[in-house]
Amino acid sequence: MAAGIAAYARSEKAMATELLPGWLRKDMLVMADRGFYSFKLWALACDSGATLLWRVSSNIKLAAQQVPPDGSYLSTVFDSEDSARRHGRTVRVIEYTLRDLAVPTKDSYRLVTTLLDPEQAPGQELAALYHERWEIEGVFDEFKTHLRASSTVLRSKTPDLVKQEPWGLLLAHFAIRQLMAQAAWQRALDPDRLSFSHAARVIKRKMPQAAAVPPERLESWRESLLAEIARGRCVSSRGRLNPRGVKRKMSSFTVRHRGALLHQRHQPTPVLRI
Repeated sequence: MAAGIAAYARSEKAMATELLPGWLRKDMLVMADRGFYSFKLWALACDSGATLLWRVSSNIKLAAQQVPPDGSYLSTVFDSEDSARRHGRTVRVIEYTLRDLAVPTKDSYRLVTTLLDPEQAPGQELAALYHERWEIEGVFDEFKTHLRASSTVLRSKTPDLVKQEPWGLLLAHFAIRQLMAQAAWQRALDPDRLSFSHAARVIKRKMPQAAAVPPERLESWRESLLAEIARGRCVSSRGRLNPRGVKRKMSSFTVRHRGALLHQRHQPTPVLRI
């Protein structure tokens, strides 16, 4: 697990420049949002040997140099300071839109990757894989809401202790998620199907017992812990549509009438057009 803490005025891109070189390995696939891309950070991540799949902004010019059969194309990215265009990096570009969604959108997506062979990694698979990156938003909710519960935000009174609290929460979150992953893998489940709040409650309740468990029974106690974690399944939010609506009359949003359904089920058939 890698993380960084810095002052509010320090950007995430600057923090990533310091953090990534020491943690990236050749067996990693690294996905990043478009706010992280810069040529210097891209080159730094490429030099680690890790595979990259990053979204880039639409204002970056990427000329098509070769078009494989899957609809993606090869291009070259350059540093903005390289006016002579001599020291570029070859990338594969995947441009696509999502259709038949619950909420219509005109947004298009553009990804760049170091996977240049379309047979090794088809563009449509990479486009579908990139959207798994949005799972991090659920992690933020687990970290800031469910794990911290109703306790005071950063209750410490000194700067050093304030910095210590996020690290403690990060480690606790990592430990819970690791146990959830183990519980899911033993039962051939996707870890996303297990409830984080249920797992946190189970661990909080059973951890005081651990000190009294004899060594010869520790493995069976651990298996019972994983089994109880695995029983807590979360309700899938995929395909759920919750349109904005308010009860006030004077509003730009649709008025939600008394008795209207809060959640409406929608089964989208997303099509990735490359």
